[in-house]
Amino acid sequence: MTNATRVFITGGASGLGRALAEGYARDGARVCIGDVNAARGEETLAALRALGATAHYLHCDVTREQDLQAAADWLLAQWGGVDLVFNNAGVADMGPVEAMPIADWQWMIDINLLGVVRGCKVFAPLLRKQGNGRLVNIASMAGLIHPPFAGAYNATKAAVVALSETLKAELGSAGIEVSVVCPAFFRTNLSESLRSTDPRYARWMRKLVDESTIGADEIAAMIRASVARGEFRILTHASARRFWMLKRFLPYSWYEAAMRRAGQGGAKKKPAPIGSKA
Repeated sequence: MTNATRVFITGGASGLGRALAEGYARDGARVCIGDVNAARGEETLAALRALGATAHYLHCDVTREQDLQAAADWLLAQWGGVDLVFNNAGVADMGPVEAMPIADWQWMIDINLLGVVRGCKVFAPLLRKQGNGRLVNIASMAGLIHPPFAGAYNATKAAVVALSETLKAELGSAGIEVSVVCPAFFRTNLSESLRSTDPRYARWMRKLVDESTIGADEIAAMIRASVARGEFRILTHASARRFWMLKRFLPYSWYEAAMRRAGQGGAKKKPAPIGSKA
């Protein structure tokens, strides 16, 4: 039995999830990806095996606890457990709070928040039995900085940060480590799942993602390095990290004014808040 690191990633067939999977595969880890898109799952699996990795694909819908339980059962049966669990699957919705249908809020909460909750709920008992392992929850800078026109996204990502802090306190004595990742905008396929009540916001989101100077591979490399160092709160963008520090230490009126300016810009032409992505 090889002692290579065992990694499980939800949303692992595209975007940041695939970049993480390929990075760990290059590092010699065994990688299991879970995703709802079977075609992309098989394509990513082939790419991982082409890198020489021991890899597996499972159909996994994070809105179904039984899918995550099936993944945990497979990992225990086939690989004897898991070392790193990435709760990565996520979606986006843009627009003013009053214009966003409750159905969109429920969709966002079910995937972005409860998808992470289900992953942690299912895998924590397995990691407890092992006496080790790490949960890595992918949030966003939107979980720390809350720009206008992204109310549901902000709320779900802030909840993931809060959940991760709670889990860190609850699970540390059992030898289970926790990390929460808060990246800002980078090039990925998040906009494919974007919902919006106004096409202006969808265009703006896609523009910020597509024109970002950093891609998923670079973000994944930063995350892997930070996880290896045992970091809890992983902030990948220096500029966003500085803005968050300013929010924490300057008078709140400064931050409020910055967000209001962003909101006014969105009302006139296009929204211009401090960007975020997960």
